[in-house]
Amino acid sequence: MPWTNRDEPHAQRRLRILQAHPEVNKLVGHDWRGKYTCALIVATQVWLSTITPHLSWTMYLLVAYALGATMTQALFLAIHELSHNLFFKSPSTNKVVSILVNFPMVVPFSIAFRHYHIEHHKFQGTYGIDTDLPSRFETRVFQGPVRKLVWLTFQIVAYALRPILTRSLPLSKLQCLNWFLQCAFNLILYRMYGLGAICYLLLCVLMAGGLHPCAGHFLSEHYTTHATQETFSYYGPLNKLTWNVGYHNEHHDFPYIPGSRLPQLKRLAPEFYDTLDTCPSWIGVMYLYVFSPALGPHSRMRRRQ
Repeated sequence: MPWTNRDEPHAQRRLRILQAHPEVNKLVGHDWRGKYTCALIVATQVWLSTITPHLSWTMYLLVAYALGATMTQALFLAIHELSHNLFFKSPSTNKVVSILVNFPMVVPFSIAFRHYHIEHHKFQGTYGIDTDLPSRFETRVFQGPVRKLVWLTFQIVAYALRPILTRSLPLSKLQCLNWFLQCAFNLILYRMYGLGAICYLLLCVLMAGGLHPCAGHFLSEHYTTHATQETFSYYGPLNKLTWNVGYHNEHHDFPYIPGSRLPQLKRLAPEFYDTLDTCPSWIGVMYLYVFSPALGPHSRMRRRQ
């Protein structure tokens, strides 16, 4: 479990980039196109939930993994964009829309995620605050290929439970609204299409956050064996399905630039990014995580409060 006394790297690099390239400021702001893409994905996933229970098991699992889980991962990351107010000018509108985007994921989490994720940016790697860090229990128990594979398969469950167990939030009105509307949506879907529709959506959540190629971003972003680098970018084709979340150094340096413009940021300031180590493959990093003793829940840079 590496510890560091250095400040997180992104604030300092952001200042240096702005000094060298003040035109980067023009990239900051929301991208109005995101909401339309989101609406299409939500509608398609809800529609699939109504027809997949009537398919054969083979086709059901294929559709859930290839289409449903991929769209669910895209919705996870749409909520990530909304947590940074990147779809609308108004923070309130971004919050309310994130609740609606949450619908196909059954479990209400969008408002709580917003809070925890902003803390992750402000206190990256700070133990006891940054809930993106695996807990002591996880680092102690999930060692060795078999246990790491189990953790990787159900890592979305770990991400969901960790904040509740280690840093719970006081209940807010928006959280209550998130829970109320999600429960109402689940009930309507159940009444109209039965339990099969709910089970399909839950299966997609587990697949999207488990052994799915797009889930490799959870590992590639901050898991490290380096003593000097704690955030890594991935520039491969899966970015097209995930709002460019692979541009992760760029995102942490400028969290209020939408994913659609992060490639422009890299092109504007290549001297700051081309020298950094990158993750060449999300599938590859998942394989290494399971079979390399150097990688595991312990492989995160940590800071003391």
